[in-house]
Amino acid sequence: MIVWMNGAFGSGKTTLVEELRSRWPEALVYDPELVGYVLREIVEVPTGDFQDLRLWRRQVADLAAGLVEEYGRPLLVPMTLIDPGYVGEIFGRLKDAGIEVQHFFLKVSRETLEARIDGRSFTPDDPEQDARVRRWCKDRIEPCLAAADRLPSETVFLDGELPSTRLADLVLARVGADGGR
Repeated sequence: MIVWMNGAFGSGKTTLVEELRSRWPEALVYDPELVGYVLREIVEVPTGDFQDLRLWRRQVADLAAGLVEEYGRPLLVPMTLIDPGYVGEIFGRLKDAGIEVQHFFLKVSRETLEARIDGRSFTPDDPEQDARVRRWCKDRIEPCLAAADRLPSETVFLDGELPSTRLADLVLARVGADGGR
């Protein structure tokens, strides 16, 4: 099983996955951004967003499927994924591989997202790069908020402004994991 945690930058995906991991130790954590970082070292990303690379989408799905098949453990995936075509492509490959995907989307207000993004340091040693990353994240707030209406019908929407402990309770109950309780 794959538990895909989706939402805008600053919605709390990584924080929630960390909470889930502490309570569901058999789960593996897989961050598809790492695949993007590797690809950026090898090929040009003309749009600046590695999700636009077909190879990224294929590799993300194939590696996720491989991890589940090879290790037989649930996979926690914190990744913003809002383009309906890309969602369909990745989730379709996983479905074709016989892997169940539980898809959650953290809904958070624009104001909270902006405050969380402003409160983070992405590249502390490079203030200019830090400002660029912060702006990039903020520029994607509106598309992320609008995407909620175009996500698969089985997507579970959660209030991302709840504490991560409460969100973890909801996710673990939904996926049938006891979380060590």
